[in-house]
Amino acid sequence: MASKINNDNISFEKALEKLEKIVVSMEDKQLSLDDMMKYFEHGKKLSDYCSNKLVEFEKKIEILVKGTAKGGEWKNFNEESNKNSFELE
Repeated sequence: MASKINNDNISFEKALEKLEKIVVSMEDKQLSLDDMMKYFEHGKKLSDYCSNKLVEFEKKIEILVKGTAKGGEWKNFNEESNKNSFELE
């Protein structure tokens, strides 16, 4: 198991998939304490990476939806308004 996460070569989805596999392995397997600690450390790094990516995505989305003179406002996702069109306003 690699202990480094290469931010340039891993997508959010791949990191999340690896994290899920680590959780399953830790729950299902009889691991030594050393191996359990290695899995935990790698899982923590993946969790932090995913969390940081989500914050980054949230900031990008916030920037994209800003549009008022007051400095922006959050817009709720409305499925009805997005069913028929994906046009930008």
